[in-house]
This record gives sequence, structure tokens and C-alpha cells, in this order.
Amino acid sequence: MKNFIIAIALLFAAILPAEAGKKNKAPQQNAEKKIAAYAIGFYNLENLFDTIHAQGKNDYDFLPDGSYKWNGFKYQNKLHNMSRVLSELGTDKVKTGCSVIGVSEVENRAVLDDLVKQPSLVQRGYKILHVESPDRRGVDCGLLYNPRFFTLEDSLYVLYIYPDPSNGVPEGSVGFKQDENNDIHPTPLYGDTTHITRGFLVGIGTLAGERLAVIVNHWPSRGAESIARERAAAQVFKLKEALLRKYPGIKIVIMGDLNDDPNNKSVMKELKCLTEPNQAKWDEHKLYNPWYNMLYKVGQGTLMYNGKWNLFDQIIVSGNLMNGTDYKTLTFRSNEVFMRDYLFQQDGKYKGSPLRTTAGGTWLNGYSDHLPTCIYLVKER
Repeated sequence: MKNFIIAIALLFAAILPAEAGKKNKAPQQNAEKKIAAYAIGFYNLENLFDTIHAQGKNDYDFLPDGSYKWNGFKYQNKLHNMSRVLSELGTDKVKTGCSVIGVSEVENRAVLDDLVKQPSLVQRGYKILHVESPDRRGVDCGLLYNPRFFTLEDSLYVLYIYPDPSNGVPEGSVGFKQDENNDIHPTPLYGDTTHITRGFLVGIGTLAGERLAVIVNHWPSRGAESIARERAAAQVFKLKEALLRKYPGIKIVIMGDLNDDPNNKSVMKELKCLTEPNQAKWDEHKLYNPWYNMLYKVGQGTLMYNGKWNLFDQIIVSGNLMNGTDYKTLTFRSNEVFMRDYLFQQDGKYKGSPLRTTAGGTWLNGYSDHLPTCIYLVKER
């Protein structure tokens, strides 16, 4: 694990590899502390499908005779491109890359196995957490984690439940029950399954010696009514509270393609996200969303529609990760939209937009219609 030095005199403005400091034999100044930094990322891989039909899944576009003429050559190029991005994600500040990466729009466990075996990723030794979702289109969420830094101890998969009082599913229903010991028991689908979609994948483990839960999301699409995403947000909020009852003091990261912007009702009202760091400070029941300012003050998003940025790909943290400059415990430091020139269209009508794998029926050998996002956590060593 790399050590990092943050200069307090510069308001912790720089995180530098400890190896650089080792060359200087002079004593460290009292104003410097050794800090370990950890990157956590998310990336919507935009239809990472193999070329084999899965029964019950609408994957026909991604077959050799499908509309995308999907074949082994295109699949291998897609794997190469996705692995390139994931291998570079987080390395602007942490040379070892991301300790944990959430992904969405993957067809199955097999494509994730193929992904982590790519030359640019294989040395990381990423492990995989994946549960097959009931999504009819056949896309799932997954969690990649580097066991050198994150130790997975438990996992949950909670189904998205669409409340339908007429079918006996009251408002506020969730996809789990919690018993008198605060153990969380996922429940099967019930009620109206017309709106069946991805559930919520939860990885529970330790990072930097502290218990951390990561909830990976891919909320209902923009084609659905906004209330569908609001209900997903409300369910995730209750799941977050259940995790806190089960594991008092646990630190929580909620990430994913929310299909809503940071100012939408799902995020602001149902998930109850706060937009300024001090609003959530030290309070494990509160959530801080750093992407509100990223979109509305910085003007950067993760996907573009009609020439305008949206920011659906958010990584939200619990308030007990908001410790200001007290780095004695794991603390949120910063966030970024990951950008490289190769991720963007360089010319034409869509210049400046994310470079997709396929657009308008033409294979572009691109990446995704979304840009990845990343947060950095730090802790005094």
C-alpha cells in the first residue's frame, strides 16, 4: 500500500507518494502527516454484453445476427476499452488505482470475469461481487474490489419493490425485512412486477481497518415516470438506516447510475442528500452528495443530452465520512469526473460528448455514453 503525505501548511492541497519523501533524509516538518489515500469509483459500462443468448433476457441486439452485429471481435474490443478506463480510474491521485469500483450495465458474471482478466487489470487482482438481477433487458450491477485494500465480509442483494396498494403492496414497501437482532433478510418479488428492474447490490467489508458498506445502484430509466426513481431512492434510504442498525457506526457509500440529477426529488427529498460538506459533518444518518456542486457550480456532468450535461453517475457518502481535516478516521477528501481525451467525440455533430461503443447503428469502437466518477478517502496512518 502506498503512503501519501499531505502538507497541512498548504491546507492539504497535495497528496504525494511517500516514496518521494524517502529520498530526502532530512526530518519531516511537524506540519506534515502521513496520510493513506483510497479511491472509490463508479462506471456505467454501457451494455457490456457477450455474444451468447441468455434465456429470458432481451439480449438479441447483442448477438451476431442482432441489430449491432455483435461478435467476438467487437466484444473483445469492448473489454479492452472498458478495462483501460478502469485501470486508469483514480490514478490521478492514487497510483494503485481504485480499491473499489461499482459498475452497471453488465450482462452477467461471465463478462466481469473476462473484464478483470484483461491485461490492464489482471495485475490488480480484482475480486467480483455480482448477483443476477431480474431486469428483463438483462443488465446487472457489479462490484469489483482489490483485496489488498478492501476485505469483503458480507453481501446483500435487495430487490426493487414497486409499491402497489391495489395488489397488497403498500406505499413504503421495501425488499427486505429486519428481525429483532437487526439482521437484514431480503424478500422475494411481490405485487406488481411490471416495473421489474435492477435491485440494490450491497458489499460490506473493511477499508483502512474500518467497516464500510457500498450500495451499488442502477435506478429505473428516464423512460419510466420519476416516481419510480423516487421509490428506489426511498428504498435505498431505508436500506441505509437498516445497515446502521445492524452495524452501528458503519460508513456507507451509495453509488450508481441514478438516472436522475443531483437536484431531482429522488436524490434531494427521498434520499435526503445534503449539498454542503458541513451540513452532514460527523452525522452517520446524514448523506452528503458532492456532485450537486460539480454539476451546478463547476458545470461538469457525466452524460450529455441535446448538448447539455446531466450527472446521473453519483457517489454519495454518509456523514461519518465527513470529518473535515480530521483524518484520524476514514474521511472524504474530494471527488472528480474522470476525463481523458479518448473518452470524447473529437469531431462531428456530437463533438465533446462521451464516445459511445455504437451510435446510430454504427460501431464506433468507443467506450460508454457515461463518464466514470471517483471519490477519494483519506486516513492518517
